[in-house]
Amino acid sequence: MLKKVIILTMVALMIIGMSTVYATTGEEVLNSDQAAEIVNMKESSKAKVEDYIEKYGSTPYGVAAFILNALRIYSIPCCFIGIAVGSVYQYVIGIRKLDTRDKGFALIVTFVTILLICQVLPLIFAIVVNFWRG
Repeated sequence: MLKKVIILTMVALMIIGMSTVYATTGEEVLNSDQAAEIVNMKESSKAKVEDYIEKYGSTPYGVAAFILNALRIYSIPCCFIGIAVGSVYQYVIGIRKLDTRDKGFALIVTFVTILLICQVLPLIFAIVVNFWRG
C-alpha cells in the first residue's frame, strides 16, 4: 500500500512539474530575442515544408511527409514514457496483483506497437510515393 502511495505521489508531482505554466507580470511578454527565435522557427518550418513539397512533387504529399516526419520524431519520447509506465505496472505493482501485471504487459505491447508503426510509416509513405506513384 505504501509503495502505491509513493509511486502515485511521484507520478503526480512529475505531471504537475511538467505542466506548470509561468506567468509574466505583464510588463514584457516577449523580448526581441524571443520574438526573433519564434520567427526563425517559423521560417525554418516553412523551409522544411517547401523542401518536402519540392522532393515529393506536390503540396499534399509534401505536407503529409512533413507531418509523418514530425510524428516519427515526437513518438519516441511519448512511447518510451508509456513503456516505462507499463513496466512499473508489470514489475513493481504487478508483483502482488496478477491483473495489474497483465495490464502492464498490455501497455508495454501497445506502446511498442505504436512506436514501430510511427517509425515505419514514414518509410512506407516515401517508398509508395516515390516508386509506386503512377
